[in-house]
Amino acid sequence: MIAADVRTRSVKAEEHLQLLRLLATELERAMDAMSRNDLPELEDSIANQQDLGRQLVQLADELSAASRPSYPMPFQSGDSDVMQEIRNATGDLQRLNFRYSVLLEHSSRSVALMASLFTSFQGQLQEDSGARPKHQTWSCRM
Repeated sequence: MIAADVRTRSVKAEEHLQLLRLLATELERAMDAMSRNDLPELEDSIANQQDLGRQLVQLADELSAASRPSYPMPFQSGDSDVMQEIRNATGDLQRLNFRYSVLLEHSSRSVALMASLFTSFQGQLQEDSGARPKHQTWSCRM
């Protein structure tokens, strides 16, 4: 019984590691799609990220439930190797997630500025009434 539980936990840990790596691949794919303005690929990657996220949450719940047995689990040397790989993959994923969030934030600001610029070119610019102390201009950085 204990050996089966250890095997099950090891398999789930390996699955967890694989899901983390797949999620990292999807984040890279999404950033690449954004850089190429490939909206269909970005949308597909986001859908995959959501699916992988759901799988990770479900697996984390299963692992959490399995880690609360009424008897102590024996230490397995392979477990520490997998756990170290999971920690490494988690760190890599956190760094990718930070880059991804910065890219999304920058893209959101760029889209808002472009939408405002296009609106002003269509003659829909709304100016404040009253005296203006200085003029403001648009500038873009490439």
